[in-house]
Amino acid sequence: MKKVAIIMGSDSDLPVVEKAISTLTEYGVPFEVHVFSAHRTPEEAREFASSARKNGFGVLIAAAGMAAHLAGAIAANTTLPVIGIPVKSKYLDGIDALLSTVQMPSGIPVATVAIDGAANAALLSIQMLAIEDADLASKLDAARRAGAEKVLAKNAEIEAKFNH
Repeated sequence: MKKVAIIMGSDSDLPVVEKAISTLTEYGVPFEVHVFSAHRTPEEAREFASSARKNGFGVLIAAAGMAAHLAGAIAANTTLPVIGIPVKSKYLDGIDALLSTVQMPSGIPVATVAIDGAANAALLSIQMLAIEDADLASKLDAARRAGAEKVLAKNAEIEAKFNH
């Protein structure tokens, strides 16, 4: 199975990224976690991205706040799928990071999840890997069924309470 890389622009992004780590662990997907900055360690970020395919990665997740150039810097140096997580900051509530992450130029795509949406970034990476992995696809199907069952159980409770 291909690995997923989770790259943070700063270790202050770890509380957000931990949701992706938990999700990948739950599904048994191998991953690595790194801190590389698009601005402070551009050469290291470039080298990681450009060698990711030969190093066994299938998807790269990049989490960054504020200017949030990390996902774009990673995507510029690989043809692997890159998923950006815009991280909320204390100044603009993550809108700056969202816009920086989603507004990539034509030819350098970055899939972007919600502000602080690390769990969905992990799930999207799992869905990408599941294209070629039937076991992962089965786990995703089971999780979707379980989620639907929870909603239907809540619906039954509400109906019983209010629909007479």
